[in-house]
Amino acid sequence: MMINIAEAAQFLLKNDKFLLLCHISPDGDTVGSATALARALKAKGKQVMIKCGDKLTKDYDFLFSGLDMPEFEPEHIVAVDVADNKLLGTEFNALYGDKVELCIDHHTSNVLYAENVCLEPDSASAAEIVYYVILEMGVEITPIIATCLFTGVSTDTGCFRFVNTTVRTFEIAAKLAEKGADTFKVVQTFFETKTKSYAALERMALADMRFYFSERCAVICITRDMYEKTGSDETETARIANLTRQVEGVLVGVLMKEQKDGSFKISLRTNGDVDASEICGRLGGGGHAGAAACTINAPKQKAMNMVLKEIEAEIDSVRID
Repeated sequence: MMINIAEAAQFLLKNDKFLLLCHISPDGDTVGSATALARALKAKGKQVMIKCGDKLTKDYDFLFSGLDMPEFEPEHIVAVDVADNKLLGTEFNALYGDKVELCIDHHTSNVLYAENVCLEPDSASAAEIVYYVILEMGVEITPIIATCLFTGVSTDTGCFRFVNTTVRTFEIAAKLAEKGADTFKVVQTFFETKTKSYAALERMALADMRFYFSERCAVICITRDMYEKTGSDETETARIANLTRQVEGVLVGVLMKEQKDGSFKISLRTNGDVDASEICGRLGGGGHAGAAACTINAPKQKAMNMVLKEIEAEIDSVRID
């Protein structure tokens, strides 16, 4: 059932013992939204835990500072920024996938798996929705809650550079700054600091970038061998997805990441009128117009050919002025 922000807030206020779930391959939006909501629930005297199907990197440690979450038996399951229960990961989907009572999300590709879905596709991030839910709950936006929410708002908009950024996004960001969000810490952590292993992986990735369709499509493929040579891993690939779109003339950027089982995770970033969610949707995935993802269980060249075929169909329909 679709519900609005006020109804979502009422559900949270009248219940207790919440488990908040993040999606696998966690990003700043799912983690920032969950930690902000957890703090708001605790401010109302609720018991709360946060779980993610993938291990969180140390980049997110500061969002959990002072957030005490002892283990307990949850009574209510809430998913934040999770468009599909499959994105909970194999283990958590089996445990909780059919038990999610509330999903707070902004993806148009949401499959409506939860009992109640608070969905605002026009929001640039789930954190924008959580911001209003917290206000509706009557909880004060403290500096640490503001920092958590600013993490979600800024990372899902590429530090306010992506096409999904709206006037409301800037307004919310300004209000969070007024409430004491540590904007410097967030920007430094997620947009400026690089580990040495990431820097090595980025150099290798850029050297391997290939162009297609009159250089309107750029493709980077990260293999297991590249992780081994650089000492990096998949947790450090989020920024690489955006590198392809930064090249002049590129309308579609593709990042292919080889998984341990030989399949490939595909991340698409688009400019102009090319819809990434349409492309990934035809390949069993989903997301937003400017950013989407899917997984292809095939060897490298076959997976690449499948993606390029779908991209060609979309890119040929875009008029070049």
